[in-house]
Amino acid sequence: MEEEKGEVSENKTNLFDNPKNVKRLLTVFFTSLLILFMIDFFIHKHGHFEWENWPGFYAVFGFVACVIVIFTAKLLRVFSKRDERYYD
Repeated sequence: MEEEKGEVSENKTNLFDNPKNVKRLLTVFFTSLLILFMIDFFIHKHGHFEWENWPGFYAVFGFVACVIVIFTAKLLRVFSKRDERYYD
């Protein structure tokens, strides 16, 4: 019996179906984040402003910028939202 394109086999398992593999991936991810954060204390940065030299500044800046982009998009959605039958 042939499977149609796009159909998922019922008995086929993927790499991340096993919780042990997900736990390993998360452990590697968070360990690498911790190592990179610790390295940030020992490297010399050449920032234009004093706050650019603070450890973890760019991580916090990136997170705050991402949150601002998300909330701005939610706000703009109010103005650009169309009725469900707009294109009918």
